[in-house]
Amino acid sequence: MSCHLERPLDHETWRRFRRLQDRFEIAALIRPPHYGEDRALWLDHAREAAAHGPLGHHTHWTSPAHARPTGGDPAARVREEAEWMRGQGLAPTLFCGGGWYMDEEVAETVAALGYTDCTARGLEPCRVRLPSGGLLPELPTTHSIGALVRRRLGPYVHAYFHDYDLLDAKRRFALVAGLARLHRRERASGSEPLAGPERSFSEAFER
Repeated sequence: MSCHLERPLDHETWRRFRRLQDRFEIAALIRPPHYGEDRALWLDHAREAAAHGPLGHHTHWTSPAHARPTGGDPAARVREEAEWMRGQGLAPTLFCGGGWYMDEEVAETVAALGYTDCTARGLEPCRVRLPSGGLLPELPTTHSIGALVRRRLGPYVHAYFHDYDLLDAKRRFALVAGLARLHRRERASGSEPLAGPERSFSEAFER
């Protein structure tokens, strides 16, 4: 389970996320700060999240509210954000492109940073063969909140939600029910990592 932390500076959103992270294992895929945002508060929250679960890097290229790129060099932004986070003592291990965006240059950068990617959707774990010949480990995202509650769960499940979903009582209730369902299944079957096949970039991201 992962949370796309897109409002990491909002007090109420953050408070509800941390309460949930104290109950369940949730990877925090946090959006790095944009120009003008409070970096000191962002760092406090990122360090707190990292102390309680896996930390991931979730790029919004255009603005805090506009995830996908509209110009510039998307791969360079990922690299710059990663270097800044590492310079602050953070060590994210996961990546997910905002708006599910991925291109070959971004994928090469994500692999070079040593991240495991979560941007692909609807697949099982795999290794993505990149144009350079390198491999990008992929833990695809499979279930939204609604799908987690309604659908049959296969052998591999990586559900996600947004931090702002926690502000809606109905979505929050459904999420907690889905997390409890996942927790019961993991206790019964274990959670051994699954080996995956090799896939091309187009197979993983252009479906």
